[in-house]
Amino acid sequence: MAQERFWADSRLEPKRAHRWLLNIDGVDAYLIKTVQKPSFSVEETTHSFFGHKFYYPGPVNWNTVAITLVDPIDPDASQILWQKLRLSGYEIPDRLLAEPLRPGLFTPSKAEATNALGQIVKLRQIGQIDDVPNQVVEEWKLYNPWIQEVNFGSLDYASADMVEISLTIRFDFAQHIAKPGQLA
Repeated sequence: MAQERFWADSRLEPKRAHRWLLNIDGVDAYLIKTVQKPSFSVEETTHSFFGHKFYYPGPVNWNTVAITLVDPIDPDASQILWQKLRLSGYEIPDRLLAEPLRPGLFTPSKAEATNALGQIVKLRQIGQIDDVPNQVVEEWKLYNPWIQEVNFGSLDYASADMVEISLTIRFDFAQHIAKPGQLA
């Protein structure tokens, strides 16, 4: 019954996969080609009793988010992501020859990595929009996101495709916000 009403009511609109907005600090939104919405899994705990197994929910594990960018010449998305790695605390090991090694010299910290990615109030927030201009119908807020993996793409003489960059974002947890209002 409810299914029949859905298609008959012109005021009802499903969420569309092509209506979304994601901004990563320093990366123009039009460069972002695809993004996965957050997902989670719940671990289980098993208890055996007299030949029977009983299952209980355990901790929630948030999965990584995958993002695909196109890499234009200007602005250079590869350079922007390289700078985010440097801002995370990574240093090129060419200084090994010039000065004594300090512990942790080349390792990003969580605080620096989270700050380098930026207030993804614009990746920290993935907004799915409606057919009404700039009306957000769903939003995901990611807490403490940082870049876990970057793949700068591949090159091929036989292809005219654009070069794509794959990002994997790790975060501590996410929050779903329904109908928060207008985009900023």
